[in-house]
Amino acid sequence: METASLLSIGIALTLLNVWILRINRATQYRGGQARNMREEFEVYGLPSWLLPVVGVTKVGLAIALIASIWLPQLLQPVALGIACLMLAALLMHIKVSDGIKKCLPAALLMVAALFLGLGL
Repeated sequence: METASLLSIGIALTLLNVWILRINRATQYRGGQARNMREEFEVYGLPSWLLPVVGVTKVGLAIALIASIWLPQLLQPVALGIACLMLAALLMHIKVSDGIKKCLPAALLMVAALFLGLGL
């Protein structure tokens, strides 16, 4: 399997893990002292209606990223969409003064998605 496919699967599985399996669980990467995704959005000062919008968008993009293995025309727009969302996540962590450890997952996913989206 080629590098882009492996990277796509890795990014997609990470997003699906966070937004489906761990959405209501505490992790060491949650913003501030949040114990779940709802609390994390509150920490960032984001409106409650945005949580399902971001969740559906990220899950949809993760699924589309997997589909891009067979439909390569999806790869660039989907990967760049994920990169934009990861930039927003990174900025939220910075906004609340989270340390490097909490910023690292969003930063790594952003860089990996940019790698795919820009064809590097």
